[in-house]
Amino acid sequence: MIFIYTTCKDAAEAKKLGKLIVEKRLAGCVNVWPIESMYWWQEKSEKQEKIVEDKEVVLLIKTLQQKVSQIEELILKNHSYAVPCIATIFVDRVNQNYKEWLNKCVEL
Repeated sequence: MIFIYTTCKDAAEAKKLGKLIVEKRLAGCVNVWPIESMYWWQEKSEKQEKIVEDKEVVLLIKTLQQKVSQIEELILKNHSYAVPCIATIFVDRVNQNYKEWLNKCVEL
């Protein structure tokens, strides 16, 4: 099992991406929750970078290693950010019943 972590500009975008991922059976579950972020950013019209404080929405995507590339491609194609974070987190252990459920949900 792998978690994929990404952030979105708002709940609408996060829910749209999450629903696409689950509908295509690329993941068994997508968690969505609001966060506050601070990051360096430079708009094209600005001369230098600045620290931005912003509200975002996190997606934590529960999937299998074999689906990571497809999910990354889907996120990049449908995301509003020029540079979205798409990070994978290896899950060392998961209970057997959940693992079996996830395998049934995700089309290989």
